Amino acid sequence: MKTERDEQFHSFVLGHRAQLVRTATLLTAGDGHLAEDLVQSTLTKLYVAWPSFRKADNPEGYLRRTLVNALTDERRRWWRRHERTVAELPDRPLSAAGEDDDQSDGLRAALRELPPKMRAALVFRYFYDLDVADTADALGCTEGTVKSQTARALDRLRGVLGETEIPLTGVTR
Repeated sequence: MKTERDEQFHSFVLGHRAQLVRTATLLTAGDGHLAEDLVQSTLTKLYVAWPSFRKADNPEGYLRRTLVNALTDERRRWWRRHERTVAELPDRPLSAAGEDDDQSDGLRAALRELPPKMRAALVFRYFYDLDVADTADALGCTEGTVKSQTARALDRLRGVLGETEIPLTGVTR
């Protein structure tokens, strides 16, 4: 028998799941499987904290923060540090496969090398066009930290991508 809480949560999931998966996919630099895991973790945590979520002044910020915390928790798992997921197994080792011709594949690979919070700062600032204050709220840090993490992340991307345009920002090195 479904309670009113269950009905509310079910409606919420139907309305927000696609957006959560999109955001999680960006936060995981294109790892769809990990993104699905993060969404499940986020929704589980949200269901447990449903009364608090319903009372939150900024439910969207609460949701973003829960998603980032799920990513941080996932990256802390010891086995994640030794595992590298791929969508399809290559015919030969990646080092022998040559350079990626697709710029978005290069960007995803460069994003994968960033620490999760640094990557999250870029995603929230440039993909979702959040201001510094909302990004700081989502990440649970100060505005100064968001600015420095964003600047460092862009520098790292420029170093990896070279003289190409960084698609998130339209900035060329």
